[in-house]
Amino acid sequence: MNQLERLEQSLAQGTVPFFEIGDTVRVKVRVVEERQYGKKKEEAKERIQVFEGLVIARKGRKVAENFTVRKISFGVGVERIFPLHSPNLAGIEVVRKGQVRRAKLYYLRDKKGKAAKISEREFSRVAKASKHAAATAVEVPSTGESESPEESQ
Repeated sequence: MNQLERLEQSLAQGTVPFFEIGDTVRVKVRVVEERQYGKKKEEAKERIQVFEGLVIARKGRKVAENFTVRKISFGVGVERIFPLHSPNLAGIEVVRKGQVRRAKLYYLRDKKGKAAKISEREFSRVAKASKHAAATAVEVPSTGESESPEESQ
């Protein structure tokens, strides 16, 4: 393992949620505001800014991966590119899954209104394994006989 690979491993964040192209995500970004009044500086204030939109592209690999999020704000298309492993990202939340057949959705820049809408695919916040286990637990019939007043007569 060379020095570059070791540096990439040290910079990588622990867990990044799974999301794909076409998904609607809510990205929480840390913003640091410093105010200066003349020669006097105030302390820096940190706040979380939320940017919600459609993921139209992912580029790069490992630590150098970026993703582009597009939203329509007051009738104007706004795109932001976020580094996936940036320390300024407070979190990424998947709001809805989209069904697409392209790796890059740049064609949405020219579309307006319903033409720019992506169809939704099945989405559950519960992991598939636990969802399957819960379904099998419900389907198992009870072995004991039920005693109701109608059957005893």
